[in-house]
Amino acid sequence: MTICWVTTGCHTARKVATIQTAFSKKDTSANTHISQVEIDSLKMVHQTMSNLLSKRIDFTTFSGKIKVEYEDSHGKQPNTTAYVRIIKDSMIWVSLYATMFNIEAFRILITKDSVFVLDKINKEAQLRSIDYLEDVTGIPFDFKTMQDIIIGNPVYMDSSNIVSYKKTGDRILMSTIGTYFKDLLTLSNDSSLFLLHSKLDDVDVNRNRTADLTYDDYDTKSGMNFSTYREITVSEKNKLDISLYYKQYDFNKDLSISFSVPKNYQLK
Repeated sequence: MTICWVTTGCHTARKVATIQTAFSKKDTSANTHISQVEIDSLKMVHQTMSNLLSKRIDFTTFSGKIKVEYEDSHGKQPNTTAYVRIIKDSMIWVSLYATMFNIEAFRILITKDSVFVLDKINKEAQLRSIDYLEDVTGIPFDFKTMQDIIIGNPVYMDSSNIVSYKKTGDRILMSTIGTYFKDLLTLSNDSSLFLLHSKLDDVDVNRNRTADLTYDDYDTKSGMNFSTYREITVSEKNKLDISLYYKQYDFNKDLSISFSVPKNYQLK
């Protein structure tokens, strides 16, 4: 099996979502009073969310070199280097090298409905549904969420359901509730509005699933707010700690993706 895809970087229109009006008249016959302070506060919340959404990274292609540090229930794992290519909303291609030996250990292709994994050490190939990502991480990953994780866009944020908002010093704290998670966002309180931290807690009270995402070392040379250092912690029954150091990255360049399974590989 061979999969090939070629694309040329191009401009796409930036789409900015808006949150719905935060208040409405429930009973026009009632004598309802909303103070100017409350109205101004609601406008400020609306404007902050609109500004955050406008800073989402929109792109056609992405390529990057990432140093990955990983620790799970078995302890700290050997460092790897990930070479990543993305054709937006179509394919995510990843080549994982064992940093110590500079040997390609895995090659992965993620599409909207499937995950292909080549174990190049043991010469094995796996084809799984997209649900495989959730099986591995314990988090409800789909293609779009994985894409946003790599790019650095907010994940699981429901912009229409803001439940709290607070400015404190040089930070803005804003909480939303979505389908899967309650999300407490920490943003920089300046014109850059950098996403600094996202604390996810499962809305299902019967589960103890949480995730912490930290964004740091922002680079703006590409005209985008791009975090070149991330920390991701996921926990439920087990705990995963992942650190990502982006050594190189490019947006909207001509990009090709090729993925083939050698004939001598065993299909698992």
